[in-house]
Formats: sequence, structure tokens, C-alpha cells
Amino acid sequence: MIMAASGVSVISVLAVQANAAAATVPSGVDVVLNAPIVSVAPTQTADGYWEVASDGGIFSFGDARYYGSAGAIHLNQPIVGMHPTSDGDGYWLVASDGGIFSFGDAQYYGSASAMHLNRPIVGMDATPDGKGYWLVASDGGMFSYGDARYYGSASAMHLNRPIVGMDATPDGKGYWLVASDGGIFSFGDARYYGSASAMHLNRPIVGMDATPDGKGYWLVASDGGIFSYGDARYYGSASAMRLNQPIVGMQPTPDGKGYWLVASDGGVFSYGDARYYGSAGAMRLNQPIVGMQPTPDGKGYWLVASDGGIFAFGDAQFYGSLGGSTLSHPLTSASIIVGGDGVTPAQIAAWDKVNVCEESGRWNVDGPVYSGGLGFSHQNWTRFNTFGYPPDAADATPDEQIRVAVAFATVYLGGPNGAPDQNGCSGGY
Repeated sequence: MIMAASGVSVISVLAVQANAAAATVPSGVDVVLNAPIVSVAPTQTADGYWEVASDGGIFSFGDARYYGSAGAIHLNQPIVGMHPTSDGDGYWLVASDGGIFSFGDAQYYGSASAMHLNRPIVGMDATPDGKGYWLVASDGGMFSYGDARYYGSASAMHLNRPIVGMDATPDGKGYWLVASDGGIFSFGDARYYGSASAMHLNRPIVGMDATPDGKGYWLVASDGGIFSYGDARYYGSASAMRLNQPIVGMQPTPDGKGYWLVASDGGVFSYGDARYYGSAGAMRLNQPIVGMQPTPDGKGYWLVASDGGIFAFGDAQFYGSLGGSTLSHPLTSASIIVGGDGVTPAQIAAWDKVNVCEESGRWNVDGPVYSGGLGFSHQNWTRFNTFGYPPDAADATPDEQIRVAVAFATVYLGGPNGAPDQNGCSGGY
């Protein structure tokens, strides 16, 4: 977000440019995402994976079979997660209102969608044999279906902070709930090994994972802090580092003797016997990373972005993606929407060059006449910002600024893929 260096509007110049740059869209698919990807899950063989969108759309790659989706259904509330069956031949989707959608060999055992929920559903877990599942709400309410037994809930308790996740014990005869302040609530045969609720946390807890034998667990905070309990050994943390973006999840190695942390910019941090196979931290991501999954042997991992982009490292095979950042096969059309703000990788690349030339890579400079990373005049930002973005370009994200630039280009540069020829910086817009 920056003010144009020259301080001179060049709309008249741009309007007559016939050679506006338009790159080809790198992509392997010609789909339009109606809603962002919220989860990814590998098959049992790790030779494929499913992606699930918040509207219930399912996208299968590799040996992950497509059994149907809720994408054509009118959902009352967005999808918040998915869980594959134990054999990988089906899956469930869960919505924030407790709606359950089952596909393939995933049997439907009931849902909470007809109930009046006090708080939204935030996650689910299946029993070891796949013949039942639990849903957990942010107030600690538990809903059990099929052979998933109810062992108790935290809904009657006064919680200091909301529940952010759950993990079932290896035999499925209990579960833990974790709150954002590090509070742990154990039920059934899930033993309590300690919590972080009495500590002064620098950042909230964002997830937990149990050790393979269920005799311990780790908690991870958004600043990369790791808290280990029971037989969960501490191998290090990222809390002392200066992170570019917050940690969004963790995954232990198969033997529980190490773990990876992943940040929303794709940075990967490995500890113990968790080997580092690469990261997306140096890439220009269209949308943030929301999670990771290791391969069964722990010799690789996938990262997944909210736009469906898949990044494979180590022995994790790449089977396809819905995002633009990792795909390399050009299409003949540049009209594919791949980002949550409706901008293609080609448009991002073209306007990034404008930003670097005009504002040296900065996106947040605010000036009296021009502002933002592309040097928008306040008048043009107001005119072309029909998307509900901040009223000043300097307060908008780079993707939001580029989306407005695409609208500008559609009128003044001959089409949405137009961008000024920046052999030299020529001012604001």
C-alpha cells in the first residue's frame, strides 16, 4: 500500500495503451471455486487426498474416490471440517450448524442440524471403526452418533475461553477438548495430564494432538509455543522466533518423537525426528495456509491453502490442486477465478510488478492524493471499490487492491487481464 512516487495520475496514458501485459494463467484445472477450501485429508494409502470447501464441495485427487458432495445443496451454515472413514473409501462433512453429509462408505448416523445449538460446531472426530462420530461445539457441547459413546461435555461448565478442538483417544473410549486458553477437559478413558490454563499465554492455543499411545498430548499456540504433557516430549518451539505469520497447526511424526508446526504463510518448522522437507514460506500465496498433513511414514507432508492450493514436500505426492500457486500447466483462457478475492495468478503477477516498480514492494503507504501499493487516487479507489473493502486503499490487503485494479483495468486497459507496461514507473491510477 503506497503512494505513487511521481504523484501524477496517468489514467489518460493507460487508457490508450494497447500492449498492456497479460500473462497466461498457470493452472491445471478450469474450475471456479464458489467458496474457499477449509480442510484436506489424505487417503489411507497417502496416494491421494480430498479437499472440502465451505459450501460442501468435494474435490478428489490421486486415488481419492469421489462419492458425492454437498456443493449443490443449499447449506444453512458453512462446512467447518471433514473426516475420512478408516478405509479411506468415504468421508463425512460437518457444518457449523451440526449438519452431517456422508459419502461413499461413510454411513449417516445422525446430525445436530435440527437442534437449537447454543454455540456453533467447531470440529468432529470419528470412532476407530468408522461406525460413529462425535461433534464438538465451541461451548464444549458434545454430540455423539452411531457407536460413538457420550462420555460427558463441558457445556455446563463456565469456560474462560471457547473450545477450539478435540482429539479422541486411540481406542475411541474417551476424548479431550481444548480451549483457546489452554484448558484441557478429559472424558472417558482420556486421562488428564495437565493444561496451560493457569499460564499467562502470549498467544491463544490453536490446536492439540495426542501421542500415538494416548498417554500424553501437545498444545500449540499461534506464536509457535509448544506445551507438552504426559509422555509427550518437548522438542522445541517457535515462540522465540520472529514469525512472519501466526502458527495455524501442528502434526506429530508417526512415532511421536517429533512434530512439525506450520504457519499461515506456509513456513514449516520441524523438531525432534520431524525432518524438514521444504516450505511455502518463500512463495507468493494467493491465500493463507490453513493446515498440514504428514504422509503415513512421516517422510513428507502436504500443506493446504484456503483457496485449495496444495503444496507437496518430501514423499508427499502432488495429485492436483484447486489453487493457482503450485500449478504449472497454462490454460488458453485467463478467466478462471482461483482466489477468494476473485483474482487469478496472472493478474496477481502482473500487478505485483507494478507494485514493485512504483512502490518498491510496499502496500501500505497512505498519501494525500494516492495510496496503496498501486498508487490509487482516492477518487478511483472509491469508484472501483465495489466489493466492500476498506475505504482507503492503504488499509486493504494486496489481493483486495489487485481486485480493484482488475476492475479498473476492465474499464481503462481493455479487459481484466490488462496491466500497465512498467518499463518505467509512470504514476498512480
